[in-house]
Amino acid sequence: MKLVKHIVCLLLLLTTTLTAMSAETTEKSQSLNVSEIVIEHIKDSYDWHVTDIGNRHIVINLPVIVKSSTGWHVFSTSEFAQQPDSEGYRMGPDHLALATKGDHTGKVVELVNGKEVMPFDISITKTVAVMFINVVILLCCILFPARWYRRHKASDPAPGGFTGLMEMLVTYVEDNIIKPGVGDKGYEKYSPYLMTCFFFILTCNLMGVVPFPPGSGNVTGNIAVTFFLAVCTFIVTQFSGTKHYWKDIFWPDVPMALKAFPLIPVIEFVGIFTKPFALVIRLFANMMAGHAIAVSLVCIIFIVMSKALAVMIGMSVLSIVMAVFMMLLECMVCFIQAMVFTMLSSIFIGLAREK
Repeated sequence: MKLVKHIVCLLLLLTTTLTAMSAETTEKSQSLNVSEIVIEHIKDSYDWHVTDIGNRHIVINLPVIVKSSTGWHVFSTSEFAQQPDSEGYRMGPDHLALATKGDHTGKVVELVNGKEVMPFDISITKTVAVMFINVVILLCCILFPARWYRRHKASDPAPGGFTGLMEMLVTYVEDNIIKPGVGDKGYEKYSPYLMTCFFFILTCNLMGVVPFPPGSGNVTGNIAVTFFLAVCTFIVTQFSGTKHYWKDIFWPDVPMALKAFPLIPVIEFVGIFTKPFALVIRLFANMMAGHAIAVSLVCIIFIVMSKALAVMIGMSVLSIVMAVFMMLLECMVCFIQAMVFTMLSSIFIGLAREK
């Protein structure tokens, strides 16, 4: 009986609270721009937005490192003005500004005679900062098990806990992804690179699901990161190519008419570049879409704040359930995308090594 009373009291309290929230947030929910929130979450930035408390923005200021016409400049993003001026610039030191509109929106520009000039920019942005943190986490995940193996013999019992989990992952990736893709002979020299790709992508993906620092960074949803990983796979694949691999590209076993009219060789040559391009787009699009969907579902909670109480409660509960489901689904996608990238890379290397 006491339990029933407690549940009724909690429901009354929840109803009162939600009614008050509905009245207070009507104006805010009507002006909520979902697309702007989603884009702000998945795009890169010069500062690390944590949360908002009232009208106060809690951010982590990151270093800006640029070379303009007046030389090198290193300063914090806190030196930019909080609000843009009439022309849409958040002014900073030495005629540098952060553009908030135009062709260079979100970029640091130098204003020279009223015109925008792009400086040489090697700033530590949010994506770079999160990537450095992910690398440190990845090193810890690898070095701690390595320390255990240095202190134990091969005849000792199998490790448990985190070391056992890492051993299971390493064994799974090597036996089920790298070895079948590259081949049973000579796969060992490619294992370090392919293992690095798998665990780096997996770490970045999982940390991107964490909604607060040191996570929340959309590293693999940044096409520059996926492009670099694909270029690395492209270089390893081409340098692993045998005579048979290059012969199949420029002089394939097809009728002479197709060789004289170089349709097949052209297609095969173009295929050299389309394979890594597929790696770029697949990883980038899947991770960016996952983040966008999860944020959009959370925004539904705030959109329905101005509706009737029953609608607000029902849609809020539904949005929370869907957001949790999408987060769990994205955790699975994190592993699948890391596995797919590693598997395709190993297959490309294995095809290049055929004799």
